[in-house]
Amino acid sequence: MPEQTAYTSAPQSMDELALVREILRLKEEMNAVILAHYYQDSIIQDIADIRGDSYELSRRAREVDADVIVFAGVHFMAETAKILNPGKTVLLPDLNAGCSLAESAPAHLFRRFRAMHPDHLAVTYINCTAEVKALSDIICTSSSAEAILEKIPADIPILFSPDKNLGAYVRNKTGRQMLLWQGVCTVHEQFSEQRIQELRETWPDAEMIAHPECEGAVLRSADFIGSTSAMLRYVEESPTRRFIVATEAGILHQMRKRAPGKEFHAAPPNNGCACNVCDYMKVNTLEKLYLCMRDRGPEIIVPEDLRLRALRPIERMLEMTQGDKEAVHRVLGEIALPYHDSVEGSI
Repeated sequence: MPEQTAYTSAPQSMDELALVREILRLKEEMNAVILAHYYQDSIIQDIADIRGDSYELSRRAREVDADVIVFAGVHFMAETAKILNPGKTVLLPDLNAGCSLAESAPAHLFRRFRAMHPDHLAVTYINCTAEVKALSDIICTSSSAEAILEKIPADIPILFSPDKNLGAYVRNKTGRQMLLWQGVCTVHEQFSEQRIQELRETWPDAEMIAHPECEGAVLRSADFIGSTSAMLRYVEESPTRRFIVATEAGILHQMRKRAPGKEFHAAPPNNGCACNVCDYMKVNTLEKLYLCMRDRGPEIIVPEDLRLRALRPIERMLEMTQGDKEAVHRVLGEIALPYHDSVEGSI
């Protein structure tokens, strides 16, 4: 995990409203844009210029014309923004905002995994470090994984990393045979089937919706499975009035804003808490957001050689999801198998 940042508290006299005012003032002064993931605290979501899941934020980060990107999310997301926008300053409120999935796949072990299966094409979930992105062929998100895999010829074997639950879900959907890295999101791994069933018995009219990072047993009982953005769209469009939501509880804020006449309940974990919260996401606070803008740090730095190697797999994701058959053919044509690590020992 990165070193503890020095930015730990704002002046005690600054209340929440004053912090918001200062953040907005600094944003204008710096020509900055604030990006926030749906799992951030509600007040951070509300003052952000752009909100989204990992795919939406990756796509939108490329389009911003501000000088500074302030990323209220976790480290790999801010790192991805820097990979896509090398000329911009990218700030993260706290470097300790990590990710259990990214930490489950250290680059030196992932390199060994690839070397053991050189004939496999590596499709890697975006929840990973820049080093692992650079060792991958194509990056994907929860919303794009299925579409990308369906465009890869069936005779090409696949390595899917690092989320075994998302990999298993997509494998079942597509029928692809894939080798799965055994990583998990600690938030989505902890949902209690028994406690969810108790909620369903309490509210038999409720629909249960789940993120594909959840375990298979939870997904099998879900009425709808989708990415964070897909779940948001679903609750807006569904005629159902009550939902049990199996993902990080921060998304309930957006659901209640977009579908104010509906009722949302966080699916409970198996640890006795009322709802599932990502401690990494919640490392960021309003005070830290203010301090990182005031002090212009912590800043995300990605060495240029690493950035370029990590960039191409991300670009391939965007090309394969947004492009036509010709674009897909071009992307697959440039990936050389068997895999040869041309920069072995540099990571």
